[in-house]
Amino acid sequence: MSPRKPTPARRAAELRRLIEHHRHRYYVDDAPEISDAEYDALERELSALEAAHPELSTPNSPTQRVGGEASALFAPFRHKTPLLSLDNAYSDDELRAWSARLARALGSEPRGFVVEPKVDGLSMAVHFRDGALERGVTRGDGVVGEDVTQNTRAIASIPEQLSRPVPFLEARGEVFMPRAAFRELNRRREEAGEPAFANPRNAASGAVRMKDATNTAERSLACFFYVLAEVTGVDAPPTHHGGLDLLRRLGLPVNPLNVRCETLDQARDAIASLRARRDDLPYQIDGAVVKLDDLALQAEAGVTSKFPRWAVAFKYPAEQATTIVRAIAVQVGRTGALTPVAELEPVVLAGTTVSRATLHNEDEVVRKDVRAGDTVLIEKAGEIIPQVVKVILERRPADAARFVLPSACPSCGTAVVREEDEVASRCPNPDCPAKRREAMLHFASRPGMDIQGLGDALVDQLLARGLVRDFDSIYALDAGTLAGLERMGAKSAANVIAEIEESKSRPLHRLLFALGLRHVGERAAKVLAARFGTMEAIAAADLDTLLAVPEVGPKTAASVRAFFDTAAAAALVKRLAASGVRMTAEKAQARSAETSPLAGKTIVLTGTIPGLSREEAKARIERLGGRVAASVSKKTDLVIAGDDAGSKLEKARELGIEIRGPREIEALLAAAAEE
Repeated sequence: MSPRKPTPARRAAELRRLIEHHRHRYYVDDAPEISDAEYDALERELSALEAAHPELSTPNSPTQRVGGEASALFAPFRHKTPLLSLDNAYSDDELRAWSARLARALGSEPRGFVVEPKVDGLSMAVHFRDGALERGVTRGDGVVGEDVTQNTRAIASIPEQLSRPVPFLEARGEVFMPRAAFRELNRRREEAGEPAFANPRNAASGAVRMKDATNTAERSLACFFYVLAEVTGVDAPPTHHGGLDLLRRLGLPVNPLNVRCETLDQARDAIASLRARRDDLPYQIDGAVVKLDDLALQAEAGVTSKFPRWAVAFKYPAEQATTIVRAIAVQVGRTGALTPVAELEPVVLAGTTVSRATLHNEDEVVRKDVRAGDTVLIEKAGEIIPQVVKVILERRPADAARFVLPSACPSCGTAVVREEDEVASRCPNPDCPAKRREAMLHFASRPGMDIQGLGDALVDQLLARGLVRDFDSIYALDAGTLAGLERMGAKSAANVIAEIEESKSRPLHRLLFALGLRHVGERAAKVLAARFGTMEAIAAADLDTLLAVPEVGPKTAASVRAFFDTAAAAALVKRLAASGVRMTAEKAQARSAETSPLAGKTIVLTGTIPGLSREEAKARIERLGGRVAASVSKKTDLVIAGDDAGSKLEKARELGIEIRGPREIEALLAAAAEE
């Protein structure tokens, strides 16, 4: 007999209890137990219940109040006007529904919007008196916040003085922790044996609430201001974007990615554009905010007890979620590395349903103490496979046992080994079935020989029937053989054979990467192919010659020599050549990569490059021998700064690194290609 469904009144009471608990954990303790999306789902369920049963709605309901509460650690401060929360939209339909509600409130179709990145941080109000910083206050419950003035002064991007004095100004903004600072903070905490923060937002919130402002300064916080709340002594602009421009002219940081749109369709395009750039930004965003631009129309639209009617937050698919670890499996990769993988209760994350999360290696499992049965917070931020961020210890079952990595390979039973300077335990058996399978998939992968159709299911059948063993045996397959396999008709078989044939002409660096040498990734393969030009020359290069190649380190050089020094490797390469697989680099590419002014240089791209996608710019630079890095450091030789360049440009200026602007990019690449 299934359990009885709770009455609406009981479910509403339970939802209120859960919401209050999670609000306290999120806003006060800075230690969330569930993801933002799961919290939003609780609020949406309660709102729907109260809408269906108006008698259940009370003035104290969480749906009637802004999230958060003021901490007792700091003096309370009452905001002159409330810092309201925002209503959420999760789809185009919900965005259009918001626009329709706004149209009803105004009596006409709204036009003129500002779209802003929804930076995931801590909302604050900052006051300036006669141009000088007077006070910083957290949002708190929207009515009363915490006076954190001393800590506000420790945030480098919030100036002590405006660029020109005004009698009074209140600006409201979002304090956040850049991704790089967040990673460094968690690294230091883990080294000290302290728990890592779940996300940059909570790390920033904790930093703003520290008693010692020196510690706040060490967190490298930043701020973008998103509204001019009040100003005296100057004419207040009639539009929201005009207010943002005034803040910028007064020296306050305003997000350069803000954009004004005339229509809702243009706003939708801006939302999509921000989402496409989400993973490349130096800070975390969880959506985009759409605001009516005309301040008079904002006032006419008004507010509810919790939300302004003239603004909405369009939330992107969640990149974090909580779920339960069903078991911890161990996978064997192509190099023999044993990788623990958490098998999860399926959960929707970043728009897709996931059931696995990587645990990287044995040390990672021990450090995070992940166990079967645990409730965990998982994250998918630019990665194909999600990773476990933290364990929710409060929900751990009493019988959850510690994970122990097996001492024998789960595929072939060979005793695993772990070298002194390695984090991974490995299966040393060259004939391990799991290693052979993963090597075949790697060989056929897109960055390798790019053989479409040669995926998991087909490789499994080919190996099980003994139709392939080494890479060269792939080129001995024929359509008739493939057509006899499960789920392979004549047309599908012919397509795969055509892909195999086409792969013979792939450039040398693709083949070198596909062979799966340890420590030889895509970049190293390109460098080696460009430098030596042929597989024969790479195989003949001694250790000193390899080490003389820019970007080739001791591990890569030793791995190349170890591979080509084996008789099996030499025989494999010979058989591949006999099968018609190309063994040379493109001559023009090899020549330009050696002689161009970009050869051997480390280059960082930032901002939008007109007429050139980030991927295309990276590919062209690499063809000319340059290396594209993700972040600016003392080792950076050149920064190419497009439109809306951010913190990378600022750091390049601080370090005195050469900077080229968007108009110089095409000329730079063209000149390098002609060398």
